[in-house]
Amino acid sequence: MKYFPTIGLEIHIELNTQTKMFCCCKNDSNETKPNQNICEVCTAQPGTLPVANETAIKQLLKTAIALNCEVCDFNRFERKNYFYPDLPKGYQISQYALPMARNGFLDIAVSIENSPRNDQSQNQNDEKKANDHFFKAQTKKVRIERIHLEEDTGRLLHESDEYSLVDLNRAGVPLMELVTEPDIHSATEAREFIKELQLLLRYLNVSTADMEKGEMRCEVNISIVGEGSDKLGTKVEIKNLNSIRSVEKSIEYEIKRQSEVLNQGEKVIQETRGFHDAKQITFSQRSKEQAHDYRYFPEPDLLPISFTEDYLLSIKAEVPELPQAKRERFQREFDLSFKEADLYVSQPDLGNYFEKVVSELEKKEQIKLASNYLSTDLQALLKENQGPGLKGSRDRVSVTAENFAEFIGLIASGVISSKMAKELLFEMFQTGAGPSQIIESKGLKQIGNEQEIEKIAQEVIKENQQPANDYKAGKKASLQFLVGRLMAKSDGKANPQLAISVLKDILS
Repeated sequence: MKYFPTIGLEIHIELNTQTKMFCCCKNDSNETKPNQNICEVCTAQPGTLPVANETAIKQLLKTAIALNCEVCDFNRFERKNYFYPDLPKGYQISQYALPMARNGFLDIAVSIENSPRNDQSQNQNDEKKANDHFFKAQTKKVRIERIHLEEDTGRLLHESDEYSLVDLNRAGVPLMELVTEPDIHSATEAREFIKELQLLLRYLNVSTADMEKGEMRCEVNISIVGEGSDKLGTKVEIKNLNSIRSVEKSIEYEIKRQSEVLNQGEKVIQETRGFHDAKQITFSQRSKEQAHDYRYFPEPDLLPISFTEDYLLSIKAEVPELPQAKRERFQREFDLSFKEADLYVSQPDLGNYFEKVVSELEKKEQIKLASNYLSTDLQALLKENQGPGLKGSRDRVSVTAENFAEFIGLIASGVISSKMAKELLFEMFQTGAGPSQIIESKGLKQIGNEQEIEKIAQEVIKENQQPANDYKAGKKASLQFLVGRLMAKSDGKANPQLAISVLKDILS
């Protein structure tokens, strides 16, 4: 029997404030020494009181606005009570009944072939043809139930079987929790949602959302049901997933595991499970707690919060152009494919560089040519010499946007051949010199004079009589051999189109 998965995500994001959520301790995810950024408040010493971090609140509101949420006029902090060794107070200051934002959404791009209920009979050629542009037609809206603020816990270091150590550097760090509606129906959709959210958070500059550093952590709620059923299955939670790959693989495994359970006539148990990265399997941890198990009640040491319209408008004004809008603009203004636009959106520094280049160009053909060289040749040079993309290396990229635009103009006008272009770009990258200066010093200018090319063509035919005779006898492939010999003899400087035309004229 085929089963249909329903998935919701709970995502915790550490905000990049200077200080912690309720005290003045430094918020630094790069701190390696344990218990350095701690004080009486975040270690829960008797008599201490919390003070809410306004910057963290602003960052949540900015995120909520970017995610099309309703900002709640009145909200409050609450105590979430549970005992764990890395939770000094024995409760976590969080939000439950009255969060700061509700009812938002994030659009993600999903492919035809990954749609869970896609018609499998669709012609493969149609899929291939649509491959580069399907994302616009296949945008999926994932609703967001709520976004709220809380404080992070510390962490345990399990040094041996006999004891564990507690590091409270992370305790009290501002943590934004985002909960989706169960609108996701595959591991691929979950992956794309996390990637798009991660990118949006970086555009907003509220978090670097580095999952390897624990700055973004994910929990998956998943159930499956027989396809065609209008009811949801039994929900299983997968906790503490710290990479996009772990999210994807845990969902894939859990769909398989739950399907096997149902196929055997058994029932799926509501529980919390972990994910074993090395074995790529989930494993049972405990039965799932309900909200009442945490005994939520209003935090008596913090006043409720409300926001004026002017305050929210001032925060809205700080929201920049977001990834989805920028992707659509790049496709619309520069006639780029989704794949090209997504490259520039996912690497903002590269996107800014591209926009500076095209501002120097006028024709659409030149913009397309610029994108081709920028996304392939220049990217390859950057990857080989100083890491992928322009991120973190803008000041060390010696090819200015103006010089790159001039380089594209020289190719488009036929001054240099595509073969010479690669050599020219390498020299520009290495020296920082302008393209015209390098062409002059290296003698890279393309031969566009018909008489000059004709002279070389005559020599090539004389040296290669058999291929010339083969072409005359009807073997059209021999022409490409002769063109190759002509290009080699001219050191790649001959205009290829003119070379073909001249050879055809002579041989006919």
